[in-house]
Amino acid sequence: MSYMHGLDKIMRPRSIAVIGASTKEHTIGSDIMKRLLEYGYTGKIYPINPKDSEIHGLKAYPSVLDVADDIDMALIVINAKYVLSVIDQCHRKGIKGVVVISAGFKETGSAGAELEKQLAAKIHEYGMTLVGPNCLGVVNTDPAVRLDACFAESLPVRGDIGFVSQSGALGGGILNILKDLNLGFAQFISIGNQADVNADSAIEYWENVDDVRQILLYMESIADPKKFRKLATSTTKKKPILALKAGRSAAGASAASSHTGSLAGADKAADALLKQSGVIREFTLQNLFNTAKVFSHCPIPKGDRVAIVTNSGGPGIMATDTVVECGMQMAELSEATKEKLRSFLPAAASVKNPVDMIASAPLDHYQQTLETVLSDDGVDMVIVIYLPFLGLKDIDVAKAVMEIKAQHPNKPIVGVFMTKNEFFAKLSDMEVNVPFFMFAEEAVMGLNRLNQQRKWI
Repeated sequence: MSYMHGLDKIMRPRSIAVIGASTKEHTIGSDIMKRLLEYGYTGKIYPINPKDSEIHGLKAYPSVLDVADDIDMALIVINAKYVLSVIDQCHRKGIKGVVVISAGFKETGSAGAELEKQLAAKIHEYGMTLVGPNCLGVVNTDPAVRLDACFAESLPVRGDIGFVSQSGALGGGILNILKDLNLGFAQFISIGNQADVNADSAIEYWENVDDVRQILLYMESIADPKKFRKLATSTTKKKPILALKAGRSAAGASAASSHTGSLAGADKAADALLKQSGVIREFTLQNLFNTAKVFSHCPIPKGDRVAIVTNSGGPGIMATDTVVECGMQMAELSEATKEKLRSFLPAAASVKNPVDMIASAPLDHYQQTLETVLSDDGVDMVIVIYLPFLGLKDIDVAKAVMEIKAQHPNKPIVGVFMTKNEFFAKLSDMEVNVPFFMFAEEAVMGLNRLNQQRKWI
């Protein structure tokens, strides 16, 4: 049975049995039920618990075998020692997708490792697909599914990212801050101990899931380098894969092995493998999300020629330095473009790239300059820099930039707004189509990742 089919039972189930569902406040069995209901799962939910007849307003059943209808997926949140017998019941019921949230497997030592080996063997024998054990669950924000089978605090935000996390709590922490980052997930899989489904399975599955437009991986180890390379090389030609690979230092590597029960491989080998597979490697969570933000809102550029529009010389020069250091080119603006810019910008402005409109630039200078620079055939990407001067409001400039972006969807535009945090808080409540950063270097690094993907394709 192929993974494609297998993960469908987990990511797009028509019905779910929550084994270990509970009415007891602040237990995982209760929180999971709440998340499923609050997020508005579109399928059927069957709470399974021999002690209760009703859980969260739904009829409860002593076991999956007591449910008359078909069940696609079992979500298991019971003590590890009962998991194997429950898997036998699921098999008898014909359930093909299983998510084991319960901990107490190989991350706990040799007895747990033995239990996990038996679990994996059963899954294999029964032709099931398993996410976990020792994981946070899965999420699919597709409106046709609306599956939040995960015990993170916040409800998920819809977006274009497929995210795989080898660390459960980290994945949950990220779900909690998505709104602030102005990012959203299409699907999320917390793979935990990856007894069956791992990063490879997710990459293979998501290669052909249209609403997953980019794939993010948090990994501490690469289970099967050869398989990973084959799958990633094929997928990265269609959509970007960004990876944060932890366990770089010897101390970090030993922490990773006790954390998810997998030894972190030599980092140099991992680095080479990611490069050969066309995977973009980031070294901090901040960079991972900065890059994701750029891929969410920008098309792949036609070339590497960057134009900069600014109302302040300093950041324009710093951005220029970073463009050149990244090996991209500063766009040569045509004579016609410069002529047009001269027609409305003050004499003190500089019309060569970076275009410095000077501090007194009003809103319409931003609009006209951005329009003019975008329509130059020698420009592939544009950075718009804003510093607050003379009462020109950051949010007004941002809205103007986003309106222009909507009319020019084919060229990446990135905003650098060196302004107060309130501005970014306001943005997180808006639908944005341009990535905004506080510092020029972040914007240039984002464009550099777009360029990297362009060259790889």
